[in-house]
Amino acid sequence: MTSTHHLRSRLRCAVAAIAVGAIALSAAISAQAAEVSPAIAQLYTSVSIFPPSGNAMTVCYGFVCRRRHALEFGPGDRRALTQILSSGRGSAAAERAAVQKAVVWFDRRVGPVLGTDKRVARADFRAGADKANFDCWDTTRNTTSLLLLLQDWGLLKYHSVGNPHYRGNVLVLQTPHNTAVLLERATQVEWVVDLWTRGYAQSPDVMPVGQWVKQD
Repeated sequence: MTSTHHLRSRLRCAVAAIAVGAIALSAAISAQAAEVSPAIAQLYTSVSIFPPSGNAMTVCYGFVCRRRHALEFGPGDRRALTQILSSGRGSAAAERAAVQKAVVWFDRRVGPVLGTDKRVARADFRAGADKANFDCWDTTRNTTSLLLLLQDWGLLKYHSVGNPHYRGNVLVLQTPHNTAVLLERATQVEWVVDLWTRGYAQSPDVMPVGQWVKQD
């Protein structure tokens, strides 16, 4: 066989391998998308990122995910989160308290990496300093991603990840706002997990959606 034939054969093999890899990737993405609701999927497709998978997620910051960081959770990270969630095995209320602690842990984990350890509560474009802050879209995506990973790792006993919620009524001067949500399995009550209203390393608001919707 000539060298030209060798080259053509290798090219055909390479093309076939790329095609197989693309099919496998597409199948994996489709399987991932099937695991989340359309409302949750929209959080990611709207800014052209993928949902969390395995031990990794995209962290959004800089307002509406204009800045992003690929975060991979190592064995130590998973041990820490497993330990935190283990404190909530006794009841649904205890699990929500453990989730609060997990979100604070996450905030501390990414803060020094991103520079968001300087972030302020209720930040938006009016606050400036986008490099160091999250808006409510960022916190909704990040918290939802963290909750999805906790769910995938089998660390949520009493809750599943619910659809994000929105509030905003200009007639009563209520600011538009979004939040991540936990759904209590036994009661089907939706609980917000809202980090945007709190400063760096402070516990997120956790309350029923009905109560959250009425707040400013």
